[in-house]
Amino acid sequence: MPIHRIVVAGTGSGVGKTTVAIGLMAAYKKLGYTVQGFKCGPDYIDPTYQTAVTGRKSRNLDSWMCSSLAVKEIFVRGYQGADVAIIEGVMGLFDGKDPLSDTGSAADIAMITNSPVLLVIDCGGMARSAAAIVKGFQTLSPGVHLCGVVANRVGSAGHYELIRKAVEKECGIPVIGYLAKDDRLRMPERHLGLVPSIERGELTPFFDLLSETIQKNFDLDCLYQIMGTEKIESPHILFGTKKQESKVRMAVAFDEAFHFYYPENLELLEHCGAELTFFSPLKGEQVPLDVHGLYIGGGFPEEFAAELSAKNNVLLSVREAIQSGMPTVAECGGFMFLSESIETVDGKEYLMAGLIPGKVKMHRKLAALGYREVTGTDKNFLIGPNDRARGHEFHYSTFDPSQEFTSAYITTGRKGTKQEGILLNNLVAGYTHIHFGSAPELVRRWVEECIEFKNDACKRL
Repeated sequence: MPIHRIVVAGTGSGVGKTTVAIGLMAAYKKLGYTVQGFKCGPDYIDPTYQTAVTGRKSRNLDSWMCSSLAVKEIFVRGYQGADVAIIEGVMGLFDGKDPLSDTGSAADIAMITNSPVLLVIDCGGMARSAAAIVKGFQTLSPGVHLCGVVANRVGSAGHYELIRKAVEKECGIPVIGYLAKDDRLRMPERHLGLVPSIERGELTPFFDLLSETIQKNFDLDCLYQIMGTEKIESPHILFGTKKQESKVRMAVAFDEAFHFYYPENLELLEHCGAELTFFSPLKGEQVPLDVHGLYIGGGFPEEFAAELSAKNNVLLSVREAIQSGMPTVAECGGFMFLSESIETVDGKEYLMAGLIPGKVKMHRKLAALGYREVTGTDKNFLIGPNDRARGHEFHYSTFDPSQEFTSAYITTGRKGTKQEGILLNNLVAGYTHIHFGSAPELVRRWVEECIEFKNDACKRL
């Protein structure tokens, strides 16, 4: 399939690559293109911006959690029906799993998808030095094709010209455009109410301003030509088999409190025979009737703890479903929701579902962050002791158990190996977000467990 694509990368975090990427998506959409957004790495937040701007579901490309062939398949599948693919990088262009390789970096994604790279530089307080920075990024990894530069936070049009002349002369690539220092162009703070704000359209004026500015200050025709057309064939690693007919129904919690799901996780469940039905705990919707599995993903239950705590019928329906033996997976926010209570940063405590013996306490600083190698424990229906998957943790809370319990996972990260999560009846819950693209057999196993639960329920009737 011919694909117009570009990786928007930065020299580091905070240089404005998200602003530029979102702006380009908005600008090309205004010009009539169908734009598909992608995000390098395990981030759940930036994709919500991309989805809001493009009107298409943004997708993560992660070359550590998934194989390069799986990444390519996710990329090609996600591009279906689009005219332009804009891939937002993560941290600096070459920052990934470790400092000695490109694995997990935006550079790695660029090489896997054979995409040219547009480098965003914070040019405040420099002119010719910008060329030195670009030249360094050009030479570090020969497999990366740096095709253009964006000068961010320049002081004036004259300042931009100084940077453009230096970079184009010394580095031989065009400076596509610039953004001036302007507080109106700062991406809104990624506060914990981000998704509701986007869904209510509160950020639309900001997106419009960004689009207008990009169209005025960027050579979008030049950039479109630089993207080129690369014919990329999908390797069909994840979705290569024929889609199974629906065999079971699975309830998925989905609303402002629970929305951290990789699209491929849900699509793989459907591919393997699960019909997904979505419900909103926050809106008072109970676990739907006649379902055979339950998936409660991550999100921000702490931000809606008071509302969730008041939904007694919802909490009861979740407890009854899990206590009946329904195969359930709960990740991070879902794990917190199933605990006895959540204590917010202001010291208020709210009762939750009460299935997991212990309390969750929120903190103002990160409690855990990073990739995880994951194996299961005995009697874990999702992933056993001899199985391997990959995922990540990112949370500001800690869990204080009130009694002994069986861990769901053994996870290994940068700081070593630890027991993680809880195994309770047919519930597998923990802080770790697993990408099913790293181990598709987990999905088939979950669906099979749901079929067994369905058959047992029929026998009891």
